[in-house]
Amino acid sequence: MLVWKVGRVTITRILELEIPIAYDPAAPFMRDATPEALRAMPWLQPDFVTAEGALRLSVHALLVDAPGLRLVVDTCIGNDRPRGITGGVALQTPFLEKLTEAGWSRTSVDAVVCTHLHVDHVGWNTMLQDGQWVPTFPKARYLIGREELDHWRAKGNAAQQVILGDAIQPVFDAGLAELVETNHRLSAEVWLEPTPGHTPGHVSVMIESEGEHAMISGDFLHHPCQIAHPEWPSGSDIDPDVAVATRHSMLERVTDVPVLFIGTHFAAPTAGYVRSDGDSRHLVT
Repeated sequence: MLVWKVGRVTITRILELEIPIAYDPAAPFMRDATPEALRAMPWLQPDFVTAEGALRLSVHALLVDAPGLRLVVDTCIGNDRPRGITGGVALQTPFLEKLTEAGWSRTSVDAVVCTHLHVDHVGWNTMLQDGQWVPTFPKARYLIGREELDHWRAKGNAAQQVILGDAIQPVFDAGLAELVETNHRLSAEVWLEPTPGHTPGHVSVMIESEGEHAMISGDFLHHPCQIAHPEWPSGSDIDPDVAVATRHSMLERVTDVPVLFIGTHFAAPTAGYVRSDGDSRHLVT
């Protein structure tokens, strides 16, 4: 279990699963991230790239314990859901047991934020109980991006509508959902910032406490290789041009300054500091 301190804020990673993604030229996850291109960045191995050149990705939630606020950022895939990302297999992971090991409980969570509404960021919003999908965190405010939700309700495919039906709608039915804008502030230490491109209403989570700073990325970039190459698109970016512009602007903000950069899909060690590297950048962990 990885834990970071940012002033009076504690951030804990709860791992659901790790996914190695081998390069497939017929259907690449990231078309420019060939094994050859990745080998040109030796700092990626062994934590972020396998010896064979596969990308190491992690699906995890981040628990943010700030003064007066216990926040869960992104809720993974969840149990009991046969999703495409898992090859149609319904996961059965000890996610809730890990939450308990971190000193949290389902009822201790004050708020939930999903950086966007893709399958691997909303799953544990709800859990299967007596054949019904019910909110996992019954005392939490679920902060749902208004722009993000409007987009998927209007344009989501059949698989996305299933996701909205079992991971989002039950939260509204329970009266726990709150529609928010992309710059919503949760507390004195924690707020959202818009980072569009991957999805229209995508946000990152910003933290500042006692002069220390951190950013939880969400999916405005998926892998540390995009720190060196923000121009490399992901195949799941809805608007690749906007996503590239977002990566450039956000990385410029955190380069060579003391901002702890926590990657939402970065494999362990997951967080570090973005540093200049000639005319490029790399992550120092």
